[in-house]
Amino acid sequence: MRLTAELHCHIEGAAPPDLVRRLGARHGISLDGLFTCRGGYAWHDFTSFLTAYDRAASVFRTPEDYADLAHAHFAGAARNGMIYGEVFISPDHAASSGLSYASYVEGLAAGIARAREETGVEGRMIVVGIRHLGAQAVERAACVMSEEPHPLVTGFGLAGDERVGRAADFARAFKLAGEAGYGLTAHAGEFGGPESVAEVLDCLAVSRIGHGVRAIEDPALVSRLAGEGTVLEVCPGSNIALGLYPGFDRHPIGRLHRSGVAVTISSDDPPFFATTLAREYAETARAQGWGETELDALTRTALHAAFCDEATRERLLARLEEKRPEQPAES
Repeated sequence: MRLTAELHCHIEGAAPPDLVRRLGARHGISLDGLFTCRGGYAWHDFTSFLTAYDRAASVFRTPEDYADLAHAHFAGAARNGMIYGEVFISPDHAASSGLSYASYVEGLAAGIARAREETGVEGRMIVVGIRHLGAQAVERAACVMSEEPHPLVTGFGLAGDERVGRAADFARAFKLAGEAGYGLTAHAGEFGGPESVAEVLDCLAVSRIGHGVRAIEDPALVSRLAGEGTVLEVCPGSNIALGLYPGFDRHPIGRLHRSGVAVTISSDDPPFFATTLAREYAETARAQGWGETELDALTRTALHAAFCDEATRERLLARLEEKRPEQPAES
């Protein structure tokens, strides 16, 4: 089994449709129009995707709901080779369901722990501010994370509609999170052009960028990314589903990699895009002509860039080198 690691996945966006239907029925929430006749999520462009995402997220109302979600995601991915995964979590989504930040995180942590016991997978959480909710909302996310620390919450990021606001608007939030010791990442270079990537680099002091693929349109920016060692959390299937590129064969991950940019592979919102992390690795390998050596290198890059403690990182790197299958944690 190929061993993989993931840096870019939104936890509510990883919700299996069957789990959403079950919780919707439990909580009496209408989901009319959310699913296609084949059972997948129904959307047709980025705006309708965001609406579908929020509707699916609305069924998660209790810590136990979130524990089931985290367990489903991590255990499922681990059975297909994932040894480490990070998920983006949103205090704003929790608040909209009436949950405190602490209850939200504890529920997710319980699900991650259960998946680890069963499969050996390691998981961490990255709090994200939602940029289309405004700078104050993003700052609130940074503050609550810093004021209520949890050992599995290790990073801070910026998500949401990339077309809203400028990177400089969120500099204070990132300064707060950085000073508190959290790893920093931000979405850019997806629906924003290469200039959005440059703005994030200039204003937010990130070590990683979510997506970042449109940097390929600016050779000088590509050189800057390579020179500064900024890691891109690339999600090819997501980019294709949302219309950025027509297929894996036309995706720029290979050109970025050949230019010296540190790239990783992630699934973003897998059930929304009818994908899995294993499929992202397999399809990218097919399109780029990459073998096990190149794919192991991508996983190694992800582990080096992961927002985790050094002991965990070294153990996971050793596991990759030895190609050990997943092992449940000792009881």
